[in-house]
Amino acid sequence: MVSDGIETVTEIPVDGVTLEGELAVPPASSGLVVFAHGSGSSRHSPRNNFVAERLRERGLGTLLFDLLTEREDRDRENRFDIPLLTDRLVSTTRWVRDRTDGRSVGYFGASTGAAAALRGAVRPETEIDAVVSRGGRVDMAADVLEDVTAPTLLVVGGADESVLELNRERYAALSCECDLRVVEGAGHLFEGPGELEAVADHAADWFTTHLE
Repeated sequence: MVSDGIETVTEIPVDGVTLEGELAVPPASSGLVVFAHGSGSSRHSPRNNFVAERLRERGLGTLLFDLLTEREDRDRENRFDIPLLTDRLVSTTRWVRDRTDGRSVGYFGASTGAAAALRGAVRPETEIDAVVSRGGRVDMAADVLEDVTAPTLLVVGGADESVLELNRERYAALSCECDLRVVEGAGHLFEGPGELEAVADHAADWFTTHLE
């Protein structure tokens, strides 16, 4: 059980496999954000770790973990198996809830991980309180968007034209509290000066508002 303090966990047993992860909970945090990385990435994603650090600075706990085992990740098809990734995210959410003393939980999903996050958010057993999507493939969760009830923020780069179009098209399907924020000039990886900082600030503001 994690209450006040910081604990790093390296093994998460779910669905018959063991996933690698890092759980960090600042003192007196009111909420925790579970990260779902994109295809070909991992818990070591520099972009997700940057956002996670900003969230911890704002008093939120974070869990970064691998959605696939090393062996599973060698099969490229697994990286795009959204039902599998969603099941892993949901199982990990149950695991972390048992160790974080009833804190509110949010999802931060990047690229294909955003599809898993949105699908996971509609599963009744997760009880997710907020979702943030970064450059999200929301089209891969199109059939569940109208069922999302957690406040949802979509953050997209202005120069990431195809993904921005997908997000604009699907944004109208969300009936929950939602917002679409465009980081002007940013590509899919938000590599330009100040671009990832903007993502982190948008996410931190959203989560601190909705995770209590």
